[in-house]
Amino acid sequence: MPTIQQIIAQEMNLPEARVNATLKLLAEGATIPFISRYRKEVTGGMDEVTIFNIAERFDALRELADRKLYILQAIEAQEKLTPELREKIENSYDAAEIEDLYLPYKPKRRTKAQVARENGLEPLAKIIMARHSANPEEQAAKFLNDNVKDAEAAIDGAADIIAEWISEDQRTRRQVRNRFQRTARIISAAVKAKEEEADKYRSYFKVNESLANCSSHRYLAMRRGQAEGLLKVSVEIDDDAMIGRIRQDFTKPGGSKKCQEIVDRSVADAYKRLIKPSITTEVENDAKLRADRGAIEAFASNVHQLLLAPPLGARPVMGVDPGYRTGCKIVCLDANGNLLHHDVIYPTPPRNYILDAQKRVLMLVERYGVEAIAIGNGTASRETEKFMRSLQYPHKVEIFVVSEDGASVYSASKIARDEFPDQDVTVRGAVSIGRRLMDPLAELVKIDPKSIGVGQYQHDVDQTMLKRQLDATVESCVNTVGIDVNTASRQLLSYVSGIGDTLAANIVNYRAEHGDFTSRASLLKVPRLGPKAYEQCAGFLRVRNSRNILDNTAVHPERYPIVERIARESGHSIADLVANPALLDEIDLNKYVDDQVGLPTLTDIIAELRKPGRDPREKATEFSFDDAITDISDLHEGMILPGIVNNITDFGAFIDLGVHTSGLIHISQMGDRRVKHPSEVLKLRQTIKVRVIGVDLDRKRISLSLRGVEQ
Repeated sequence: MPTIQQIIAQEMNLPEARVNATLKLLAEGATIPFISRYRKEVTGGMDEVTIFNIAERFDALRELADRKLYILQAIEAQEKLTPELREKIENSYDAAEIEDLYLPYKPKRRTKAQVARENGLEPLAKIIMARHSANPEEQAAKFLNDNVKDAEAAIDGAADIIAEWISEDQRTRRQVRNRFQRTARIISAAVKAKEEEADKYRSYFKVNESLANCSSHRYLAMRRGQAEGLLKVSVEIDDDAMIGRIRQDFTKPGGSKKCQEIVDRSVADAYKRLIKPSITTEVENDAKLRADRGAIEAFASNVHQLLLAPPLGARPVMGVDPGYRTGCKIVCLDANGNLLHHDVIYPTPPRNYILDAQKRVLMLVERYGVEAIAIGNGTASRETEKFMRSLQYPHKVEIFVVSEDGASVYSASKIARDEFPDQDVTVRGAVSIGRRLMDPLAELVKIDPKSIGVGQYQHDVDQTMLKRQLDATVESCVNTVGIDVNTASRQLLSYVSGIGDTLAANIVNYRAEHGDFTSRASLLKVPRLGPKAYEQCAGFLRVRNSRNILDNTAVHPERYPIVERIARESGHSIADLVANPALLDEIDLNKYVDDQVGLPTLTDIIAELRKPGRDPREKATEFSFDDAITDISDLHEGMILPGIVNNITDFGAFIDLGVHTSGLIHISQMGDRRVKHPSEVLKLRQTIKVRVIGVDLDRKRISLSLRGVEQ
């Protein structure tokens, strides 16, 4: 019997030794980012996705092993566990097959077959099943009693028992399951008299397509419509053909014709009443799982791109939460994101206090040295942007439109209340908008990823699976960038490898009490941050002003001795080597390979010395919408317009054109070649040019294309 490690290695086409080593590291408490970055020799250079998949599959197989043990014990308690049955269960790693094997022994509610058994009809069922009696009615008369009044009732009871036997037959269930998997069709229609209410699901009013080929977003949309009582959705196969195929397996040539007719009747009953509902549910659950995985994968990819969006960096910023009646909330932040001032201006209708707004903004820009303005992309965004661009600033000021999805969630959260206990939600929201420009990653980790506007049916998918994937995604992004331990928030620190929420709080409290950390080693003074946690987190934390220049790189402290040796043997100091390609190119890394450190780690070390403390993200660049376009009514077919990608789904990408309604580039409009997924062509927050190919004012829908548009 293969081990779990062997199964994973075979399924993923990986060396078994690498899988074993990876699982051993995970069991010892190593995190996925740490293993991927600092244990490349052990894993053979596996990336985070591969390690995550190994961990997921290991957990699933371990759960299956626990289920098998329970089943074996349950059957053994009934004294019905044969050596053959034990072997089948132990050697199977197919959950459906294992449940089929357990089905005859599984405790049941009081079924029709169970009632028939209690009435003494199981011997009659065996006689009929054997097809020996030419006159089953005559045999049935022998089994009459107070509960079974006549031969017809006896035969009906026996047929119920036969139907249950057929429904529990492993080969029959496998056959039906395979037929569903190959040929099942999903059928969707509007619930009668609810067509108008269900208008948003109009695309699903007449669906009859292969379930296997049904895309994730379509399946989840139909499920949602069904849950809302607006769509009638079912999964079907050719029932008559399936019943006919099962009957072939339960036909006994030369047997009693009358008994065969009863068996045939039992086959139809078994299929319609017992097998089909069970297998349909199973197949629908499998389809839902596939759809969930597709949606979660797309969501995680979007979150990854959004968190790693280009930051402006540490510069004084004005954050603006635009509005009409309530005005535009503005805040001034220093280069570290600290709130210096807040105010409200009214440059938009209905008040139009333009001169007052001009005076206030220009005064604040000069007083606080504002270098960039971040404007939320919600209500009154375009009008506010136009106003801000019309001003004559005392120095260069860049203007950006920033996604404000989730800003209201943050502003009402405990995190925001703890940060700004004396400010209201409008000020907190404007601060979030400003900080998103400075460092999207640092600010967005404070918000539930489901609230940042880049999901696809995220509320309809398995929430446990979604949380695990999103947590892994956020953790990956945080550790990819590296975090300044002296400026990072508790929320940001909590995603650093090996830290978590409790240690993050301890780090922040220690920093507040003792001042900035002066070295990585000083982290060991933080309460409850022991050697293991230090091993996991140290390489991902930066101490910018440390005396040891390596503390501001991704070089792990465990490898400092190697760097010191390389510097010593090259005749230079570490400081001389840093950012000096000529000296670094002269180093023969093969001299330093040993049992603990291989070329992958040494190569990473040299890369860090070339650009110490580098940020893998690009830098934010200024962007502006077309000034002549402010509303969907301004659009017409053929226009070429600038836009920002604000969501990517399986079927296309949504583009912000600055008209309060996002346009859709369907996947079929993404180029002359066939595109498998929009992420092949576009990335989140990318600035592009698009062609308008359709405008539906009534439904507020904008159709866009990339075809023939030069970028």
